[in-house]
Amino acid sequence: MKSLRLELEYEYDFDLYGVVSSSKEYTLAWALNKYFRLRLVKQADLCIDFLHKGRLVISNYLHRAEHGSLRLFRNRSIGTSTLATPYLVPDIKEYDYVIQVTGALDHFQQELLHKLHAIPLVQYVRSFDPNCLRYKENLLF
Repeated sequence: MKSLRLELEYEYDFDLYGVVSSSKEYTLAWALNKYFRLRLVKQADLCIDFLHKGRLVISNYLHRAEHGSLRLFRNRSIGTSTLATPYLVPDIKEYDYVIQVTGALDHFQQELLHKLHAIPLVQYVRSFDPNCLRYKENLLF
């Protein structure tokens, strides 16, 4: 009997930034709100269960605009995890936080990188192409 296989192609139509900061996520969210005039609001923690491996619990904040959104994720799992690599995006585990910008916030994306460097809580920022990451599926919601 012939078997059929389902192959899905996802579009990763968002911009991704890695942020190095030793501050707590609520402090960084407050600073982003202040510098960018956003309204990042704490959302329920993301729980990703891996079959027979463990659970990943990620803290996240969301700002919704009319034509897009901005999300702030903590890259490392909250609390203890039985996973070997307890990161949302293990490809960039050197970064403490991940910022995901989706939608038509083009004017905002240009100034984001420059203004993030100006925030005293942020030590380093880098832009990433999500298509080049191995674990990019973890960022689809």
